[in-house]
Amino acid sequence: MTGLTEEQVSFYNKNGYVAPIDIFTPEQAAELRAELESLEASHPDAVVGRNRNNVHYVTPLFDRIAHNSKILDAVQSLIGPNILVGGSTLFIKEPEQKGFISWHQDARYVGLEPYNWVTAWLALSNVTTQNGCMYMWPGSQHDGPREHVDTYGKDNLLTRGQTIMDVPEDITVPIELKPGQLSIHHPWVVHGSGHNLSKERRIGFAIQSYIGADVDSVLGKIYVQQARGVDTHGYHEHTPRLTGLMQDHDVRFRDQANDALKDIFYKGAKKIGKY
Repeated sequence: MTGLTEEQVSFYNKNGYVAPIDIFTPEQAAELRAELESLEASHPDAVVGRNRNNVHYVTPLFDRIAHNSKILDAVQSLIGPNILVGGSTLFIKEPEQKGFISWHQDARYVGLEPYNWVTAWLALSNVTTQNGCMYMWPGSQHDGPREHVDTYGKDNLLTRGQTIMDVPEDITVPIELKPGQLSIHHPWVVHGSGHNLSKERRIGFAIQSYIGADVDSVLGKIYVQQARGVDTHGYHEHTPRLTGLMQDHDVRFRDQANDALKDIFYKGAKKIGKY
């Protein structure tokens, strides 16, 4: 196992994120992107709308990424050797698209406790300030949960448009990545991303989340896959890895998992959003 360096772990513990982490070579990343775009051409509904959630259940591309050993090495440096894949989301911002992600904390609505888990975000394109990269509020994870307002903004890519107000944007840090690079962030770190102002696609795949075996779901049911180690607690129902591209039984299971995820994300909400 290579994993993160001591300096990277220390940076993560202080700031709530670590980036960039080299995972794939530029050539490998280009091949992954080409595979995604071939998938979009052959199965146009596979990775849009609600189907952008849990794409690793139905596409070999994202299954391979979610179980990639170099990513798991980095994650193990932060949460230990018993790692479960708890979900995934594909985030694509098309050229000159108005979609954005408001300031938020992942832990606020996911219901995973204790907080021995991370979100890993892999770039499949250049990710820059011009095309809508993430910004992090360094150290904000140390203050725990913050108040969110459900805006349901039409261009907001979050389920409820959940937003933390009065974030000191002047001290936030852009997370620019090259294709094949990864960022990892803490459940409580405040982060968000802006519009894509460029003429390029911004493509990112988030594993939301890699959880330790000691992490339970307190708001509803989730499904997991064993990524590494053993499940020492048995809190969740395990599911096998996929059998091929968009197989009927895998698609039905993805829809089932997304229904369960919807129940969690909208628990206590006044209305249901588009995701």
